Amino acid sequence: MTTNENKNYAPEHTPRLQWAKAAPEVYKAMIKLNAAAEQGLDPTIAELVKIRASQLNHCALCLDMHTKDALAAGETVERIIQLNAWEESQHFYTEKELAALELTEAITVLTEGFVPDEVYEKAAEHFEEAELAHLIAAITVINAWNRFGVTTRGVPGHYTPGMYK
Repeated sequence: MTTNENKNYAPEHTPRLQWAKAAPEVYKAMIKLNAAAEQGLDPTIAELVKIRASQLNHCALCLDMHTKDALAAGETVERIIQLNAWEESQHFYTEKELAALELTEAITVLTEGFVPDEVYEKAAEHFEEAELAHLIAAITVINAWNRFGVTTRGVPGHYTPGMYK
């Protein structure tokens, strides 16, 4: 665990299921889908999208992984911290990143009905068609990863950047 061992923290929870071991063909397919989705997508935007979707989905495992990966890739702590309040902290992000974050929220939180035309159109202004298709795919894939992580109770705190590359 990466937390300070001298603190009196609550104990780690136990995962419900090691789904990658129980269904390795699904896990391998997800890895391939993830790689295909991110082809041609700006790696910074890809990590911001992963972090934001994981925040919305409360996936601690994915938050641990993608914040560490973003930091290792040179992302700033400040931008990661502000990501949860990006609408109030827009000056930390480019217009293109903001469009990606807004689209991420619309796709991730479908309980509000649908992806609004204005959100989609704003993203389409900043991303070429193929890049937009990859962005939508990347958002969809991180949502799938989040659902595996949350459902199986993946345990955060053990990931190191590059661990799965």
